[in-house]
Amino acid sequence: MNDSRDEILAKIRTSRSGPYVVRNELGTIEDRLKNHPRNVVPARGDGLPEEQITKFKAEAELVNATVTRVSSNIDIPKEIAKYLADNNLPSRIKHAPSLEHLDWSTTLMEVCHGIGEATDEVCVTTAYAGVAETGTIVTYSDQQNPTTLNFLPPVHIAVLNAVDITGSYEDVWTKLRADLGSKDQSVNFIPRTVNMITGPSRTGDIQQTLLLGIHGPQRLHIVIVDEKTP
Repeated sequence: MNDSRDEILAKIRTSRSGPYVVRNELGTIEDRLKNHPRNVVPARGDGLPEEQITKFKAEAELVNATVTRVSSNIDIPKEIAKYLADNNLPSRIKHAPSLEHLDWSTTLMEVCHGIGEATDEVCVTTAYAGVAETGTIVTYSDQQNPTTLNFLPPVHIAVLNAVDITGSYEDVWTKLRADLGSKDQSVNFIPRTVNMITGPSRTGDIQQTLLLGIHGPQRLHIVIVDEKTP
């Protein structure tokens, strides 16, 4: 019995002092938070900007999102109206305050803006970034883009600037730190919520059958804009 106990304790000691152990010492943690070392980046997101846009579209469509592309901001309301009409969806939308500058009067849609509510059927938001390797959109919460708009409505439409499509998740974190102007996470780096959305909501828990819209929007439509939205 003692031999078995000694053997177990010896293995524990070895595992805690081996060459591959990640040491969570205070200095190591603080250094990692300060310098932000990049993790492994898959090669699947590599490529020139146009190649990343093509990859993003293909990956997003693989997970049941739909993607269209327009050349300028003035095309966004008309493209959204067309999508809703083509799919026989409600023409009453609520958009994020970040999209208030668009001329929605060019369509027949009923438009308002604000936070998402349970009665909303279609919500339109601004995506902060896109990830080419998985077709994922990234959003973060602030007054201009309430998080509730991403998840409460059955139909979620996201406006994504082409220049904001990156190759990998690590690129998104680098971009987020640079845009928020601080490397100190204890000050202002991390927003309250950063969401990574890959396709519409789904589950396979019920008899192993894939169902969409169980825990969130049933549809995700992404509008890629070549002209950067202000």
